Amino acid sequence: MKNLSDNMRGAVYMMFAMAGYVINDAMMKLATDTLNLYQAIFIRGVIVTALLGIYAWKKGYFTSLKANFSRPLALRIVGEMGGAIFFLNALVNMPIANITAILQVLPLAVTLAASVFLNEPVGWRRYIAIGIGFIGVLIIIRPGSEGFDIYAIFALVAVVFVVMRDLATRKLPTHTPSILVGFYTSLAVTLMALVIMPFQPWETVDPTNFSLLAIAGLFVLFGSIFSVMTMRVGEVGFVSPFRYTILIWAIVLGIVIFGDYPDFYTMLGSFIVVATGTYTFYRERKAAKKLV
Repeated sequence: MKNLSDNMRGAVYMMFAMAGYVINDAMMKLATDTLNLYQAIFIRGVIVTALLGIYAWKKGYFTSLKANFSRPLALRIVGEMGGAIFFLNALVNMPIANITAILQVLPLAVTLAASVFLNEPVGWRRYIAIGIGFIGVLIIIRPGSEGFDIYAIFALVAVVFVVMRDLATRKLPTHTPSILVGFYTSLAVTLMALVIMPFQPWETVDPTNFSLLAIAGLFVLFGSIFSVMTMRVGEVGFVSPFRYTILIWAIVLGIVIFGDYPDFYTMLGSFIVVATGTYTFYRERKAAKKLV
């Protein structure tokens, strides 16, 4: 790794981050075969929140909790909670490659929302790319087809909430530590699951399920750590397209673990979303260079 350029190291870190996130998704999908969803979210959340809390405590961040809480952070938490509910409900009921492919429209959606709500400049080429990207999502979910159901809509609603989360993240005060943001968010999602959990049937947590959820929690942290490392080396415009390697991980895990083979339309739609997303990253990088 030492012999690689900063950009290439950033690309490798991004691929590691995407692997971490999709392994988490796979473990959650496996665990919810025998546990109710909110029970699984709660158990994983306790593990992740505890680990983040220990780290934040050692860093002394808890001495300034009130000072670091802000309106953007509150909006980010709401976005994360809504995204978690709708994404995970879709995840346990859809092939992992399909929902992962739908979520890859996120960079396009964030670019569009930033233009509308934050007045960030977006050229006509990127608007066209965004439109084509959304067509790719429609090809994946195929409204009106036999495979289209409420969970495909859940996946799209999850995108809306995650866009809200990402826009709020852009407005976070620079003095707010990333670890503290992660702690607040994880705690909120965990408490949300705790509130909903009593309305679902309680299932016995055996060592296998607990191990799956512990692995999920560890890989969420793994993905988060490498995401931060990615942004600290290399150029964002260069490393960002490597986020789409998550699709490769999702397809491989879907086949190996769940026996789900993506069909032609899923592959076609995924290709369109990835191509337009990559083009959008390219245009953003080019526009940023003009401003320098």
